[in-house]
Amino acid sequence: MGTFLMIVQFLICIALIVAVTLQESKGEGLGSIGGGSRMFFNQRKGKEEILATATTYLAVGFMILSVVLSVWF
Repeated sequence: MGTFLMIVQFLICIALIVAVTLQESKGEGLGSIGGGSRMFFNQRKGKEEILATATTYLAVGFMILSVVLSVWF
């Protein structure tokens, strides 16, 4: 069971890296703090929305599996 969970975590890790890499760079960085509010009012559409949602779910899945595996072993 532990080996299966490690393989699943590895696959989620690879998918998370791909999802983050495919996202378009906003170019804002910390500039949004100093008044560059363009980042906050930009609506995501299509592929960007799917990648953002996938990144969120994959990150949560990775964190949950990490906790489960740390408690398991």
